[in-house]
Amino acid sequence: MSKPLQDRIARQVAQIPRSGIRDFFELVQGRDDVISLGVGEPDFAAPWHIREAAIYALERGQTSYTSNLGLMSLRRSISKYIARHCEVAYDPAREILVTVGVSEALDLACRALLDPGDEVIYHTPCYVSYSPSIVMAYGVAIAVETRVEDEFVLKAEDVAAAITPRTKMLMLNFPTNPTGAVEPVEELEKIAALAIEHDLIVITDEIYSELTYADEDHGQTPRPHVSIASMPGMKERTILLHGFSKAHAMTGFRLGYACAPQVLTEAMMKIHQYSMLCAPIMSQLAAVEALENGDAEVERMRKSYAQRRNLLLKKFGEMGMPCFPPGGAFYAFPDIRKFGLSSKDFALRLLEEESVAVVPGSAFGEAGEGCVRACYATAMDKLEIALEKIGNFVSRLES
Repeated sequence: MSKPLQDRIARQVAQIPRSGIRDFFELVQGRDDVISLGVGEPDFAAPWHIREAAIYALERGQTSYTSNLGLMSLRRSISKYIARHCEVAYDPAREILVTVGVSEALDLACRALLDPGDEVIYHTPCYVSYSPSIVMAYGVAIAVETRVEDEFVLKAEDVAAAITPRTKMLMLNFPTNPTGAVEPVEELEKIAALAIEHDLIVITDEIYSELTYADEDHGQTPRPHVSIASMPGMKERTILLHGFSKAHAMTGFRLGYACAPQVLTEAMMKIHQYSMLCAPIMSQLAAVEALENGDAEVERMRKSYAQRRNLLLKKFGEMGMPCFPPGGAFYAFPDIRKFGLSSKDFALRLLEEESVAVVPGSAFGEAGEGCVRACYATAMDKLEIALEKIGNFVSRLES
């Protein structure tokens, strides 16, 4: 007698939960009445000059494969951009790999480095794919919780407490999805020292690094994002991940990259060449345009996100919903514990009763329970309506 198909699924895949973000995204699909603050996608279209570069590529018949590493012109642009933006120098010929989104780069890094049983420390609440990426590479995911009372800063002392003889990697994401936390440089320096002391490889996902905020209307300046790769002794043990989806509003182009020492880039490229082969050439040519001529649009979008962020913080405060002021990315993570509902029940009821979609904090790990994620990469007029609806909902919960 044959086994049921569910018994044939690989163990490391069977144990992985469905994405909590995508579960709510599916609930919203096909409903025109819903205002979604759920999926983390800019409401802006990619700027016209970037789209035009892709169109011209097609018109010129540039539809071929590229080098497995990616177009040299793009790798040169990435090298210049990272040197300017992150203050780290990478050789475009040997230390940069262009990937199909940052998600592929993360998967490649885990599969290239992890042996079965190797431990990887990551911080939560976090983006939903970090733990599954580790597990699918046969690693062991070790979560270190960050706390709202610490502004969701990752404490070096908590990282130190999680390190064991089996720890091989440390995975960072700042600014953080879903909390918007930006790691202060003094704490990052302590974490870098731990990585050197314990000979750890560091994966740093910096996809939101261009998007940082403060109350600029009242003279505050954003806490600067600092890449751990720029710190002494760290470039040689760090894989820096970045891409074009968030700051450049190029989600559908599916393009990211990894910057790392040559031996690590080569190992990642081996997997990439047998799976993806290369990223689409049209996307790569559009990305060259984004890096060479896109700074003004990035700043325009950042300022718009800053206005929306400030509106959310003001309105959540008026509702009596405590919310840590996010220093980066485009998410708010308000605390909903006082309403006596789980984050999933809160989100489901808000969707059913007011047609507003947010993501339960539990989707981002156990440390996210008690909060919900509201993405403010949503047009201001829709955001205002959504906030009014949320206000009506919480008023009923309190009455």
